[in-house]
Amino acid sequence: MVKSYSKYEQTDAFGVVATATSNIVWTSEGITAPGSSRPAGAGRAYAGANEEVICWDVKKGELLSRWRDSACTEEVTVICQSKVDPDVFAVGYADGSIRIWDSRTATVIISFNGHKSAVTVLAFDQSGVRLASGSKDTDIVIWDLVSEVGLFKLRGHKGQVTGLCFLHPSKGSEEDETTGANPESDADQAFLLSTSKDALIKIWDVDTQHCIETHIAQTNGECWALGVSPDSSGCITAGNDGELKVWAIDLVGLGKAGSSIGDGSEQRHLHERGILHRQGKDRAQGILFYPKSNYIAVHGAEKAVEIWRIRNEGEVQKSLARKRKRRREKARNETDGELREQTEAEEKINIADAEIGEVIVPYVTVRTVGKVRSVSWVQIKGSKKLQLLVGTNNNLIDIYDISQKSKSKSDEEPDYNRALSVELSGHRNDIRALALSSDDRMLASASSGGLKIWNIRTQSCLRTLECGYALCVAFLPGDKIVVVGTKDGDIELYDIAASSLLDKIPAHEGPVWTLKVHPDGKSVVTGSADKCVKFWNFEIVQEEIPGTKRTTAQLKLVESRILKVNDDVLSVEFSPDSRLLAVSTLDNTVKVFFVDSLRLFLNLYGHKLPVLNMSISSDSKLIATCSADKNIRIWGLDFGDCHRALFGHQDSIMQIAFIPHPVEQDEKHVFFSASKDKTIKSWDGDKFEQIQRFKGHHGEIWAMTVARTGDFVVTASHDKSIRVWSKTDEPIFLEEERERELEEMYENNLATSLEDDPNQLNGDASEAVAASKQTIGTLTAGERIQEALDVGLEDLELVRAWHQQRKTNPKIAPPQRNPLFLALGNISAERHVLNTLSKIPAAQLHDALLVLPFSSLPALFAFIAIWIQRQWNVTLTCRVLFFMLKTHQKQIVASRELKAGLEAMRQGLRTTLGGTKDLIGFNIAALRFVGERVDEAGIVRLEDVDRVDGNSVKKRAFVDVA
Repeated sequence: MVKSYSKYEQTDAFGVVATATSNIVWTSEGITAPGSSRPAGAGRAYAGANEEVICWDVKKGELLSRWRDSACTEEVTVICQSKVDPDVFAVGYADGSIRIWDSRTATVIISFNGHKSAVTVLAFDQSGVRLASGSKDTDIVIWDLVSEVGLFKLRGHKGQVTGLCFLHPSKGSEEDETTGANPESDADQAFLLSTSKDALIKIWDVDTQHCIETHIAQTNGECWALGVSPDSSGCITAGNDGELKVWAIDLVGLGKAGSSIGDGSEQRHLHERGILHRQGKDRAQGILFYPKSNYIAVHGAEKAVEIWRIRNEGEVQKSLARKRKRRREKARNETDGELREQTEAEEKINIADAEIGEVIVPYVTVRTVGKVRSVSWVQIKGSKKLQLLVGTNNNLIDIYDISQKSKSKSDEEPDYNRALSVELSGHRNDIRALALSSDDRMLASASSGGLKIWNIRTQSCLRTLECGYALCVAFLPGDKIVVVGTKDGDIELYDIAASSLLDKIPAHEGPVWTLKVHPDGKSVVTGSADKCVKFWNFEIVQEEIPGTKRTTAQLKLVESRILKVNDDVLSVEFSPDSRLLAVSTLDNTVKVFFVDSLRLFLNLYGHKLPVLNMSISSDSKLIATCSADKNIRIWGLDFGDCHRALFGHQDSIMQIAFIPHPVEQDEKHVFFSASKDKTIKSWDGDKFEQIQRFKGHHGEIWAMTVARTGDFVVTASHDKSIRVWSKTDEPIFLEEERERELEEMYENNLATSLEDDPNQLNGDASEAVAASKQTIGTLTAGERIQEALDVGLEDLELVRAWHQQRKTNPKIAPPQRNPLFLALGNISAERHVLNTLSKIPAAQLHDALLVLPFSSLPALFAFIAIWIQRQWNVTLTCRVLFFMLKTHQKQIVASRELKAGLEAMRQGLRTTLGGTKDLIGFNIAALRFVGERVDEAGIVRLEDVDRVDGNSVKKRAFVDVA
């Protein structure tokens, strides 16, 4: 009989506040305090947490919601909120996919897939209908959220896209009625501003799909950030060495340029205003204008955010006047007349000609706790405070209050303070050690400077304690005390209930790499880089309470024995029967000693690099060792013979563990390994075979611990997350698992081969191309359509022939149709093909249709003709028809047999679409009529009229109140 194993699946992931791969977005809560018009909280922060987006209540530090698509395991790289509908968010991922989320329901509305590599920047247009995405693959894609398709792909940049912003000239031209500009410019007219690592800044005309202007954005290398002012009248680009370049955008000129393309005149709409220099010389990563005031936040990768202020016209005039005065005084002191004339000629009176350094001035530098990854301005309704939300690389979200300078002259820098923080839900540094309590309810996680105790079921943080640079951790019997071994050679004892440090023992002269509690629970053993293994007994000592004569019982660790070895100790392990102690050292060997006499029993040679961790099975018969040489070795503890060496992982294996107290006999020799290659694997120690591979972490796995009976495994990684992998009732068969892995490998290879761009292979260098990307999903969808067409056409012919025969012989029996149609409830062939098409997501439909060869077109057109005739799903029918006509235009024009069918379709479609247009027009008119009646019903008192007038653009001349 084939042996089966229990399957493990990820059930929880916690410990992450915000990952360094993504930006953070602040949004208002919209909930007001009772009796006040101001919101009660400090808003919400949306941050990427590996493959999830998590929403935090910044004031309470509470987790409000998690957005996770089970189909996506890639990291979140960028989050963008729609300005039109604040509940809609676009999220870009590391595999090039984009998902549109609804924050109210935490569900995916639309999925797009058009980029080959990670999405780096997203931007919504003014109407919230179009989305622009930029990626590491240098392409910009414009997506239509209504029809759920990629409109086109813009090519021109030669480096990663770092900034995108839509420009709408209609805004600027309305203000310029006096200058003769056309105020009624096209509302749909849009331009796109983009920057890239290739140091270029470009303006694209979205309507004509081409680049109309290109400039060099940075003088010294790559351009890393773009910030556009709220009114789109100017922008700032940033790069290396603290350089900021300021640009003025001619919106009125852009509006005219859209209508005058092809007149041959070369116009510039982007004008360089000057260069500013930041205090920090690191690479700038973000520029953000404050939407309601004249402040700009600029940050690099260091622990600082620089706030700049845009002076108003009066301040600039005063500054220029002061400079003029100084120049005159200087000129007076000079005897040379020529110099006087020269200085007077240099005087600047016009504010537009003022140097940019006079207009934009440094305001304050906010020093942060960790290195800054992203910033977002906080705008609470009714609040006059200047607040900044900062996400850092060390798993932290902070809000800083910045004081706005008073009008009085003072050279003092404005104050700022760290007002709120979300920090308790995760470690600042990588977790180096994990330990479970004896009842598997509590989890201790230790990092450099932090020890946290978690409730494993609710994932809530029970205690946060400050500790040294922790390398190992363990619960002492009773689960009330946690012992930590540090890099400084100390052993620290912590009382969980009192949240206090009980004792700190300078145990070793080198880092304490390993720490294990004796199976009898009466002592603990530590191994260190000072080549010593020390045994410590637990003793209860009566200590005097200072200032009184009373005593209190205190737990002390008393050193009982020392075992000295020839090299640094990396790991120690007791056998469950308390008979043996295994010690791994830096010389690649494992030595097994008798616990009672400390006499050497076995030497285990074989690993090519040091053994990093060991585990002994619950029956004390096998020892498994894992090493930096990527191998796992299984040894017998009776004679020390190596049963098998397994090539386990693609990188150093950090942890290995048998199930401590398995319930079933079969699981005695099942063990788990965790590696720096970001995967965990389960193994059968008897058959020497891999059972399962767990993928989920996005960084090196440093620590792992297994529950007593193997119900779950907990792992901690460089991606700051702690993940729980729980045993399920689903069985696993090794052959099936190997087949599934081979299929995955085949699909990955197929996906990479599909990504080869045909346009690049043909040497096609056009600026705008189709926004398509073939994936496994679109390929299988295309195959499903082809299959439905083949089966459907056969059935269509069969049913037609039967109808013909019925005319001569009415009593003829119905034909023997394909069992598929009978299984689907005796569905007709044309309905089946339409259902197949409608089940494909709108964003993938075009790519799926590209899979169909030209030979399938007559069959598809035959079905489309039936759908048009019966007026079934007109929208989808038109989409499919128009796309296929556009794709295969040349072949269709040359084909005679398709011409007659297309003519018939054209007539039917024109009638159908005419009727649909009339229906939509009637509905819109009805909605307007109802809307007007609702507005009229809302006006009862004179105050209501004032309110309506205040909201409308045109003021009423008089009001007739009935």
